[in-house]
Order: sequence, then structure tokens, then C-alpha cells
Amino acid sequence: MQSFPLTLQAFAEPEPGDRWRALFTAAWPSYQRWFLRQGDAARPNYVTSRRMVREHLPELAGTYDRVVDLAGGGDQAARMLSLWRPTPYLAGCSQAALTDAEPALVRNYDYAPDRFEGTVVETRWSGRRVIGMSDCLWGLLDGINDDGLAVSLTFGGRQVVGDGFGIPIVVRYLLETCSTVSEARRALERIPVNLAHNLTLVDARNEAATVEVGPDRRPRWRATPVATNHQGVIDWPEHAHFTRTIDRERCLTDLIASPATTAETLSAAFLEPPLHSAAYSRGFGTLYTACYEPLTGSATYRWPASTWRQAFDAFHEGIHTTHLVEQAA
Repeated sequence: MQSFPLTLQAFAEPEPGDRWRALFTAAWPSYQRWFLRQGDAARPNYVTSRRMVREHLPELAGTYDRVVDLAGGGDQAARMLSLWRPTPYLAGCSQAALTDAEPALVRNYDYAPDRFEGTVVETRWSGRRVIGMSDCLWGLLDGINDDGLAVSLTFGGRQVVGDGFGIPIVVRYLLETCSTVSEARRALERIPVNLAHNLTLVDARNEAATVEVGPDRRPRWRATPVATNHQGVIDWPEHAHFTRTIDRERCLTDLIASPATTAETLSAAFLEPPLHSAAYSRGFGTLYTACYEPLTGSATYRWPASTWRQAFDAFHEGIHTTHLVEQAA
């Protein structure tokens, strides 16, 4: 049995400032190695990167300029922060939305512990308040806004790569600019992405959906609001087998179909196999379970031995430490 310590931080900063700069300073060496993994020439130049943000994500253009300035204005940092055609990376993840008296979005984020940013942020960049799990420094893995829209991402299980944005900045964009699933749907029809991903969304109006996106196809919406790591058919059998994507999808489908399932019981199921993974040394362990509840404006992060709740009316800055345990094979 092996234990991996995991420490997360939470901070509130309405606009990117000193707290964001400290996050950048601590994380930039790792992100720079990731950015250069395929060589500097493999990444788009600054002019292209900045132009793509302005063309496709105009509401975030001012914030992009601000974080670039806070990062020191360097060329590589500016290009990486655009998240235009970034270095590809893969994760696992499961997610499902409930629509009933208490709508909720519950997800597991499965990834390598040593490559996890581990920062929960509360921001007000575009007028809306947003709480979410930071990734790529100003993108989000999942989150909720104060209009009650919640969004999370999973890898779509296909090896296609193309021109487009890394999905964390797309999640951020949706939460900054949209109030409902319907508004997010219109936005996703026009935003290019660089890899295959699945997004699951729910809002305070009890609308929920999963959308499959990729650089080679138009978004494909599914009424069943569950997602693991494939898009319909299995395109990458080895990855599908390793991540047990079919087993997890079946489990989620059964859970949301049951009238007895609540946000609490769904969250508890995410802490158990097959949804929960302990393959940390192989880069596919569950780093956290998140439950976003639109009607309460809350985000609850869970582990088998602890819980950490944040909310728009009760956001607590600080540190949360837990231990991830990998069972012997």
C-alpha cells in the first residue's frame, strides 16, 4: 500500500493579482516543461495565440492581457497562457448530472498527483462569480457560477489533435459568459478545441446535457448527462480498457436512472469502484470528487476520509490536506 499526500489551496481574488502571480511563479517551471515537451517550434507564435483569444474568446481578452503582464510578459508564458493549440495531455475522469429537486453535477478527476495544480479559486473576472478547480493557471477543470451553471470536463478517448483551444480555458469561458446550458450550447458551436473532450453541464433551471467536442467534428449533444472517456464508439481500445470507461459509464447511467439517487448518494458512489480509481502511480488515480449544486451555489470536494465545502456565501481561503492511498495490485 502506497500513500500520496495531496495538499490543495483555496483563494479568492476578484481580478488576477498578487495571488494569481504567486500561483504562476510556483507552477510555471512545470508548465514551461510541458509547453516545450514537443519543442518550442511545435507551439504557435505569440501573434497567432493572442489573435485567437481575441477572435474566439473576446470577453476574456482583457483578462488574458492582465495575466500575461502578471506573468512578466515573456514570450513562452504568453503563448502558453493563450491555450491555443497547447501540448496535448490526457486524463481520465467520470461525471454525471442530476436534474430533480436538487440539481447537481458530480465528477471525479483522475490524473497523476504530481501534475495537479490543486487550487480552488473564487473569481469575478466578468461580473459573474465563479468557483472552480484551476488548471493551466487560468482555466478550469470544473466549476460553477453564481447564475447556477456548472460544467466539468473529461478526455474523450480519441487521439485526434487539431487547431483549437485547450479545454480548461473553454470551461472557464462558459462559466464567465453563460447562465444556462442553452447559452453554453450556443457558445460551444463556435469555439474550436484541440482535442476530443466531453463536457457535462447542469443549470439552476434543471437542464442538463453532455456534449462531445473535438477538432474534427461539430459538437454532438447527448440528453443523458453522463460522461467517461469515450465518444460513442471506442476509438482507442487500449485506453478504454485501462480506464474502464465502459464500466464507469454503465454505472453512472444506472445511478442517474434511479429515482432513489440524490446528490449525496451519487457523490458517495463516486468514492467507490468502478468510479473511484486508486491507480496513482500509473497516472490514473482519483484526485478529488467534486459536487456542484446550482441552487445552493456550492462546491463540495470529497475524498474517502475528508470533505471540503466552498460556496458563494461561505468561501473559505486556506489549505486542505489529505492522503491518496493506492492499494496493492
